[in-house]
Amino acid sequence: MIADAATGVALALRGEGDPYALSGILRQEDALAPAAVRVLGADALAPYAMEQRAAPAGAEDAAVVRQALATYPPGADASEVSVWTYRGLAEAARAFLPGDGQPWPPAPAAGTGWVGTDPWPRLSHRVSQLAALALPQVAPGLAEQLAARTDDLARGFVRAVRRRDWPQAAGLGRWLARFPEVPQTLGLDSGLAFVRQMGGADPRVALHVAAAQRFHGRGW
Repeated sequence: MIADAATGVALALRGEGDPYALSGILRQEDALAPAAVRVLGADALAPYAMEQRAAPAGAEDAAVVRQALATYPPGADASEVSVWTYRGLAEAARAFLPGDGQPWPPAPAAGTGWVGTDPWPRLSHRVSQLAALALPQVAPGLAEQLAARTDDLARGFVRAVRRRDWPQAAGLGRWLARFPEVPQTLGLDSGLAFVRQMGGADPRVALHVAAAQRFHGRGW
């Protein structure tokens, strides 16, 4: 189910397939839909962040997201990644879904101390897990702090490509596409194109590369 939903998002970002509707891919009555939305995070709503939308979001989409937020909030011992992905979904819902008169659950506070203290290998791993937050209007404060470590994340991108870790490479490449100053020597566009060619059979890889191209014009 998660793979199918990720494929639907990637197709929508590339302008392919039928008009995207989250509630058409993950229906509220499906018992696994909340978990799938929670795993996809903000990316479940990525097509609604496009300037030219094939179809607007509807009330059914909001219901699916509300169900996911209510069913899978981060617990007291949740990891930073879990808290941030929940927060990203909540931020995306506020930004991209129509208001229906009901308040959204408050986005939990999410720490950023790790951005400045993690060594680059650990930082790269964690940031790749948060690739869904590399959307317009989502996590701007985190993006600004991560941009200060562009060189470290570029180093992680190169290592991931060399290791053929396509999910990590795609997630890091997507973040790097969002940053204003990426080293020209990195060859990000050709690197993302290579990641798409080699790892694009993985729906999450295809989604991250499609998002980098759609929102930031990177990756050919």
